[in-house]
Amino acid sequence: MSSPCYPLLLLVSVSALVVAAFDTAYDPTSSRQFDPAVSSSFKAEVTQTFELNYADTTRLRGFTAEEFVELGQFRARVPVGIITDCNSPDFNGVDGILGFGCKKQRANLPKPLFWAMTDPKNMESNARHIQRKFSFFSSQDAAELQLGGYDPETVEGDLYFVPTSSARDFIVDVSSLRFGDPLHPSAAVELLQFSQMYTSSQPAGQTPHLPAIMDSGTSCLVIPGNTLDGTLNDSPFSLFAKNWATGKSFWITINGRQFEIPFESWFLLKSNETCVQETPAGMNGLLVGDVFFRSWLVLFDMTVENRPLIGIGKLNQHYAPVKEAVSGFYTLEQAPLAKFPVKRRISTQSLAATQTQSLAVMMPGVPEASSTEVAQVPVFNKKGTQYFVDLKMGTPPQKFTVIFDTGSSVFGVFVKKDKLPPAVQAELPATMFDKDSSVSLRQQRGGPVVLLGEGSSSMSEPRSISEYLLGMDSTTMALALVAINCFALSAILYIRHSFRRQRSLASQHRDALVI
Repeated sequence: MSSPCYPLLLLVSVSALVVAAFDTAYDPTSSRQFDPAVSSSFKAEVTQTFELNYADTTRLRGFTAEEFVELGQFRARVPVGIITDCNSPDFNGVDGILGFGCKKQRANLPKPLFWAMTDPKNMESNARHIQRKFSFFSSQDAAELQLGGYDPETVEGDLYFVPTSSARDFIVDVSSLRFGDPLHPSAAVELLQFSQMYTSSQPAGQTPHLPAIMDSGTSCLVIPGNTLDGTLNDSPFSLFAKNWATGKSFWITINGRQFEIPFESWFLLKSNETCVQETPAGMNGLLVGDVFFRSWLVLFDMTVENRPLIGIGKLNQHYAPVKEAVSGFYTLEQAPLAKFPVKRRISTQSLAATQTQSLAVMMPGVPEASSTEVAQVPVFNKKGTQYFVDLKMGTPPQKFTVIFDTGSSVFGVFVKKDKLPPAVQAELPATMFDKDSSVSLRQQRGGPVVLLGEGSSSMSEPRSISEYLLGMDSTTMALALVAINCFALSAILYIRHSFRRQRSLASQHRDALVI
C-alpha cells in the first residue's frame, strides 16, 4: 500500500535525503503518556502497526487503536495512533499531535479525529450532527478552534471562498507575494518574479502561480529560497532579506484575492524574531503558517467529500478568544458551490500538471438557510510559534496537551510500552519490545516521509518519496496514524527546528486550558 502525495514533494531516491541523527534524544519523561491499562474503553488494533519516517530524521513507531476522545464539549469513539517509540527531541514536552486535515482516499486507513467525530453513522459520538467544517485564528497570545463553522463576531465583513487545489489537502494557489511599506503598497517589491521562460510556457490566459498549504502546524511564512529551477527570476527569500525593514507588510494573492500580513504578524516582538523562513530543498511551493492566522480567520470546509473549500475573513482584532469551551447557534455565510465548477486537482506526480488550467477565483459567501451550531475550543498559543489544545482520552478520561495541526491528518498520543496490557504486548511484534529498540531508532539515519502498508517491502521503480517502503516483514500492516499528509509534516518538522525550544512550553503551560 502506498499513499499519494502532492507536487510539493521532492521526487528523489531515499539515499539523497539521508541526514544526520539528532544530537539530543527524545525524553519520554517530559510528556504525559496514555495508560491504556486503566481505561475500560481501550481497544487495540494490534495487527495495524506503523513506522513513520520524516525528512528531518524523525521516526515514530506504534500501533492503532480505538478509544473515546473528548474535544471541547464533544465525546466520541475514534481511531487513535498509539506511539510507542520516538527519536526526535521536537516532541519533548508534547503529549501527541492532533491533525485536522482531510481524510485520505485509502479506504483501509482510519478516519482523522474530526471526520470520525462528525460521522453521522458514529452512534458513539455526540458530534455526529455537527457540520464537517472548522475555523481557526490566533491573537498574539491565544487562539481558538471553532467546530462546525465560525462565530460571526470573529470576522469583519464577508468571508471569501475557493475550492482547494487538492481533493485531500488544504492547498491553494498563490500568484503573487509582495513586500513593502503599508503606506505605499503600490511600491511593494514582488517576491514571486516568474521568469519569462516559465510564463511563456503557460497556456493562454493562465496566471502563473505556486501551490501553498494553509497550515497551523507551521510557525512562519515559508517561501522559496531559490529560483525553483528557473520558474522564478530570483529567490523570493533573498529578495525579502534584501528589502527587510521594520513596519513593512506582505501582500499575498490567493486565488485572485489579495490579503495583507502586517509587520506585527510576521515579526515576533516578544522574542525579537523574524518569522519568515526558506523552504526545505526540493519544495516547489509555500507554507502559509501561523503568521497568516493572526490577521485572518480561515475556515476549512470538508462537508463535500473530496472537494474541500477554504474560506478567509478579516479577523476582528477586538474579539477575544474563548478561555473555556462554549457553543452557540449562528446564521453563517457558506461557499457559493454553484459558482465553482468542478476543477482539476493537484497531480500526485507533477507540479506542471496543476498549471494547465485557469485558477478558481475566491468569491464571497452566501447566507445559509438555517442556523448552525458552532462549538468554540480554546487553543494555547505562546509567542505565536506553536499551538496546543487540551483533550481527554479514555474511560475514565486522561488529559493530554497536543499540537494542533491543519497540515496533516495525524492523531496520535504517546504511551509507555511496559504499561500496555499483557494481552496487547503479547500480540504486538516482538521487535517493538527489543531492549535496544529505542536506541536503534535514535541511531538510525533519517529519510523521507514514508507510508508503510500491507504487501511487498520494496518497489520496482522510483516513485514519489511517500511511496518508498522500508524493509520490514510483509505481514505487518503499517498505517500512517490517520493518513498523514506526506509533504506537510516532513517540511513542518524540518522547519520546526528553528522553534524547537517552543515545544517545552507545552509542559510548562499544559494546565492553562480547562475542558
